[in-house]
Amino acid sequence: MLVILSGRPGTGKTTLARLLATAIGAVHLRIDSIEQALRNIGREVEAEGYVAAHAIAEDNLRLGHTVIADCVNPWPVTRAAWRAVAARAGVRAVEVEVVCSDLDEHRRRVESRMADIPGHRVPAWAEVLARDYRAWDSERTVIDTARASAAESMQMIVAVLKDRSDRPA
Repeated sequence: MLVILSGRPGTGKTTLARLLATAIGAVHLRIDSIEQALRNIGREVEAEGYVAAHAIAEDNLRLGHTVIADCVNPWPVTRAAWRAVAARAGVRAVEVEVVCSDLDEHRRRVESRMADIPGHRVPAWAEVLARDYRAWDSERTVIDTARASAAESMQMIVAVLKDRSDRPA
């Protein structure tokens, strides 16, 4: 199964991805890590991080691993590309949009974040707001981290995964 955790920076995607990966024994694939590794070797990064992540995800899915993609995934085309990875690997894709509906809390999280990847610069609040993040045009589960703790949010995702595991890929 490919679990695609998407959402604006600071909503809690990485926290949830780490908890979920530990809980279900999945591979955690973080776009920020891939993109920063490319920057560290002097590359300009646009789509390269996603393209590399797609290949790594597909390899792991073909090995029978559940993969959690942890990425902003801002546009319909980027979301469709992840679904195509799952389709090529013959597995189910579960899309989860992580939101923080409390703007004050979201801002607090963004402004208090510390980079946990060497050399990585986390976006400022103004950059988060200005980011081109487009409306969804596909089915997804929405997890609001302003309304539930990280552990509760992770359990909601686990419940969705159990429900979806009964459906065909």
